[in-house]
This record gives sequence, structure tokens and C-alpha cells, in this order.
Amino acid sequence: MAELNISERQAGDVTVLDLSGKITIGEGSVSLRSAIRRLIDEGKKKILLNLADVGYVDSSGIGELVSSYTTIGREGGQLKLLNLTQKIQDLLAITKLLTVFDVYEDEATALNSFK
Repeated sequence: MAELNISERQAGDVTVLDLSGKITIGEGSVSLRSAIRRLIDEGKKKILLNLADVGYVDSSGIGELVSSYTTIGREGGQLKLLNLTQKIQDLLAITKLLTVFDVYEDEATALNSFK
């Protein structure tokens, strides 16, 4: 089972996290949580998660996305999602979370949407 790999890059004042692998209970959701916490501690509060290469998210992974979203929101920041696979999009639709997140298919549009 592929673990979650996270690579980080800056696009202006937005931090883009390119995720690949699986966001599942245990390692995947923990590594995502610690990456987000670290960015907040560094004062980086505009975060774009690129999920193009994420093959699978379980309920724990979804929970982690929601909790990251909430944490960043409380800090006055923004968390947005980019390049959802069909599977993840369906999952977010079923759980009614598609309306909660700002979701983009185009990185330039996503980056421009940050205030």
C-alpha cells in the first residue's frame, strides 16, 4: 500500500501541497495533519492541496481534510482543493462536503481565488 507523499512548493503567498498516494487512517492522515500544522506554525495560511495523484481517501482521510479546513479557517486562513479525482469528488458529494470545500480543476484559477 502506497503511503502518502507530500511535496511542498510556493506560488506567491500560497503554499501548494502536491499529494500522492493514499490519505487513510494512520500514516496518511497523520502526515497530512503534521504538514498542515507545520505550515500554520510558519504563518503560512493559504494552502492549496493538489489531490491529482491521490488514489484513495478513506473516512479518516476525509475527516482529516475537514479538520485541516477548520483549523486553517480558525487561524484566518484558507484551505482549497485542486484536481480531485472522480472517486474523491464522488466521495465528497456523497458526504455533502463538496459544498464545504472550495474545489478547483485549474491551478491558476485556484491560486487567483485566494484573497
